[in-house]
Amino acid sequence: MKFLSKIDNMSMLFDFYELTMGNGYFEKGFCDKIVYFDVFYRKVPDGGGYAIACGLEQIIDYMSELRFDDEDIAYLRTFNLFSEEFLTYLRNFKFECDVWAVPEGTVIFPGEPILTVRGPVIQAQLVETMVLLSINHQSLIATKANRIVRAAAGRPVMEFGARRAQGIQGAVMGARAAYIAGCAGTSCTIAGEEFNIPALGTMAHSWIQLFENEYEAFKAYAQVYPSSCSLLVDTYNVLKSGVPNAIKVFNEIVVPAGFRPHSIRLDSGDIAYLTIKARKMLDEAGFSDCKIIVSNSLDEFIIRDAIAQGAKIDSFGVGERLITSKSEPVFGGVYKLCAVEDEKGNIAPRIKVSENIEKITTPHFKKLYRLYNKKEKKAFADVICMHDETIDDTKPYELFDPNFTWKRKVVTDFTARELLVRIFDKGELVYEIPDIQKVREYCLEEVARLWDEVTRFENPHRYYVDLSQKLWDVKNDMLTQIKA
Repeated sequence: MKFLSKIDNMSMLFDFYELTMGNGYFEKGFCDKIVYFDVFYRKVPDGGGYAIACGLEQIIDYMSELRFDDEDIAYLRTFNLFSEEFLTYLRNFKFECDVWAVPEGTVIFPGEPILTVRGPVIQAQLVETMVLLSINHQSLIATKANRIVRAAAGRPVMEFGARRAQGIQGAVMGARAAYIAGCAGTSCTIAGEEFNIPALGTMAHSWIQLFENEYEAFKAYAQVYPSSCSLLVDTYNVLKSGVPNAIKVFNEIVVPAGFRPHSIRLDSGDIAYLTIKARKMLDEAGFSDCKIIVSNSLDEFIIRDAIAQGAKIDSFGVGERLITSKSEPVFGGVYKLCAVEDEKGNIAPRIKVSENIEKITTPHFKKLYRLYNKKEKKAFADVICMHDETIDDTKPYELFDPNFTWKRKVVTDFTARELLVRIFDKGELVYEIPDIQKVREYCLEEVARLWDEVTRFENPHRYYVDLSQKLWDVKNDMLTQIKA
């Protein structure tokens, strides 16, 4: 296990009703009842066109170590709610479920299954909270980070949010998700150590305030770090003292030592105006290779607007609005029962019906396919189908809108890719976890295979997630029966 190994056993991280239901299942003889649960989400954060799946590795860690020790059992006994037989079951607990999931970094859309758990009902129920916690948090941060990275238009984005994150896990796992989504590194050192993410940082305003004046502070820093000298120039006055003092120190300390200055950083003010002026001053002083870094409550819209206004920025440090996904801090993934299995292995679909159409679930054990245009190799639709269906991309395939079924289109010359991969087989891990660099590369490739209309920030084109005819028929028949 990775970061979880530094915290006590996480097996008790579930909502209490998982236990009350588990005890009820046990008492009613449902211990061995096989069920299927799907994870999906309903709405893309920030009104965007897509989200990014993240958090699977921590779910794997959790499921691999799921156990209950004597201290856990003693605590549960104090409630006087659970039978001794059920507590013995927990003490001897062994995770034996099958799990399928989309790989981390996969672009995902509302309504489609991104993780499926099949197994004994108590086991499948107990993992719900941790599964949702991990997917909801990291997918949210990865999605926000990727929006910010795209707004930067090729300029590096550094994740600077640890001090504003919601707790230790929020800081560490948020840094991980941000890196997967395209950030160049993190200020969170423990995340750098745990996940092999570049850890970055230079100085705070306190360094400069400690010295008698700004020049002495810059000089001291340059003497310690001449080969990577980066100076924070907005403690007093960016254009009247910060940049002039930085230039003076570059000339007096850095260049004579045989190095070139790395960068200056601004953490306040009108970043478009100040960076344009600072760039001119640096260029005139012969430091056109000195980069300008900007931080201070940035998000994708501020970054986009600053670049549009001609700001001279080489990279960004983004903190609180990334690590908390401030504009929309809830991802909204859910964990819903979609099927049960009898003793003969026959699968019976289950559906949840609601007055809110978006809350009606799609029943049955399912597969998920993504269809790509062969010419541009761009994704144009996802199809959810029954577990025993296969999309043959050598033949024409008819797509139809599951809500407006008269809207139909036959597609040809496409490639179909199945997205859900096997993670656990009866509790045994069968998936090779990729290192974070490969996950990051895969994520950026996934986003690049979307049409620009889907990735724009405002009013993105709706990406179609359709049902196969066979699955639609099952769902429609169940809704008709319930209505009757």
